[in-house]
Amino acid sequence: MRKTIAATFVSLDGVMQAPGGPEEDPVGGFQFGGWTFHYFDEVAGEAMDELFSKPFALLLGRRTYDIFAAYWPYQKDPIADAFNPATKYVATHRPDSLTWQNTQPLGPDVVARLR
Repeated sequence: MRKTIAATFVSLDGVMQAPGGPEEDPVGGFQFGGWTFHYFDEVAGEAMDELFSKPFALLLGRRTYDIFAAYWPYQKDPIADAFNPATKYVATHRPDSLTWQNTQPLGPDVVARLR
C-alpha cells in the first residue's frame, strides 16, 4: 500500500497556503497570500528536493489542479520536470476538463478510490 504524504506550507498559527503570489487565494478576504515565499530558504529547498526525488503522484483538489495546470506545464525547471510527467489524481465534478498530461479524475467516491 502506498502512503499519502502531505507537503504543505503552514504558518505557526495554522495558515496553510501555497507559496504563490498575494492574489493566489483570497478566499474569505485573506489578504496575505504569498507570505511563505519570503521564508523559503536553502533548508526548505533541500526538503522539497528530497520529497520530490523519489517517484510520486500528486493528489489535488480542483482549485489547486487549476492553478498548477495553468503554470507547471509551461515551466522549465526541476519542479516542472518532476510534476509534469507525474500522475495527477484530482477530486473534481468536471473530469472532462482535465487537460494536463497524466491526469486522472478520482470519480464520484473519492474516499473509496483512494482506499
